[in-house]
Amino acid sequence: MPGVRIAMWSGPRNISTAMMRAWESRADVRVWDEPLYPLWLHRTGADHPGRDHVLQEQAGDLEEPLLLQRLAGGTSDASILYMKHMTHHLLPGLSDDWLRDTRHAFLIRDPQRVLASLAQKVPAAGIEDTGLPQQVALFRTLGQRGHPPPPVIDSDDVLAAPDVVLEALCARLAVPFDPAMLRWSPGSRPSDGSWGDWWYEQGRKSTGFAPSREIDSTLPSQQRAILPACMELYEELAALRITP
Repeated sequence: MPGVRIAMWSGPRNISTAMMRAWESRADVRVWDEPLYPLWLHRTGADHPGRDHVLQEQAGDLEEPLLLQRLAGGTSDASILYMKHMTHHLLPGLSDDWLRDTRHAFLIRDPQRVLASLAQKVPAAGIEDTGLPQQVALFRTLGQRGHPPPPVIDSDDVLAAPDVVLEALCARLAVPFDPAMLRWSPGSRPSDGSWGDWWYEQGRKSTGFAPSREIDSTLPSQQRAILPACMELYEELAALRITP
């Protein structure tokens, strides 16, 4: 299946890195970690951990024409190019023509868990930083443009039944399921973005999808105030998700 490009649209503090590991475990896949992140950091001035390092190490990804060309054409030497995206990295005014010939999927997570984890890294995080408004907007936009409804998966469902959910996801994306997606080796990868040292601590420890663990999801007041709006957006997508 030459030329297959898959864009997985997530928000931060999800299992997006583990999901990238799952796809990279396949012999027919090459992954691309958050192609739009360096340009987003540069344009927005966002104060994220490791910002200066990322902008220095991935200066080539700040060249908008070249980046768009790569997104549209894919430079993969494998049958499938899997792109891990944060939806809020889709900058206003940036051409999205490359979305047309790409197969899309959405990864969501309980917003209370997202906000609790995100606030530890970005204390001033607001609703836009969750990616939820952008996920819903992109999902609607793809439908308006005639794309088939993209599959939606929830991280808790993946963790509870990875084989069932991933097999259904692959079917919806019209690619064969590969059991290699269920296990991988721990550690960093050359494919990790230069931000990995700040964001991928748990993802680099993982070797597969384990049952969801209990975490302290107590929210600071700023994030507690936006939780209802986040839940409304989340529930719109969650109603469409693949269930085990």
